[in-house]
Amino acid sequence: METEQTLVLIKPDGVQRGLIGEIITRYEHKGLKIIAMKMLQLPRVAAEALYAPHRGKSFYDLLINFMTSAPIVALAIEGQNAVELVRILNGDTNPRKSEPGSIRGDFSIDISHNVVHASDTPKTAERELEILFAADERCQYRRIDEAIVNAVSNVTQP
Repeated sequence: METEQTLVLIKPDGVQRGLIGEIITRYEHKGLKIIAMKMLQLPRVAAEALYAPHRGKSFYDLLINFMTSAPIVALAIEGQNAVELVRILNGDTNPRKSEPGSIRGDFSIDISHNVVHASDTPKTAERELEILFAADERCQYRRIDEAIVNAVSNVTQP
């Protein structure tokens, strides 16, 4: 298992609906570390950089306008296979396909208001984290339960 960092954005709908604490709690209860966090009004240039792979798609302008419409919370998260684990916790991008118990399955209204964004690969995570967090903004620390989480993860993996 590899320790990774990934980006999570609590989107404007998640912030406006008062879901910040609930969402962060789910990541922390799974043993992931929040190593950086900030609330901000996402500048258009940052939104365009984050979603550059979607430029030219039919939903691109709607997405950029939505992501810059109200504050978001940006999180840098670290942990064993963090990219994959966060995506599992988030659930499918389309809330109708998200499992109950996932963040999107429990809280998303529709595909364009699906509460959270998460990096889809470690390489994407690296690029996205650099857009929102300087390296010196990411804190390094050990969770008190980190040794247990890592030991259990190493034992249960084939």
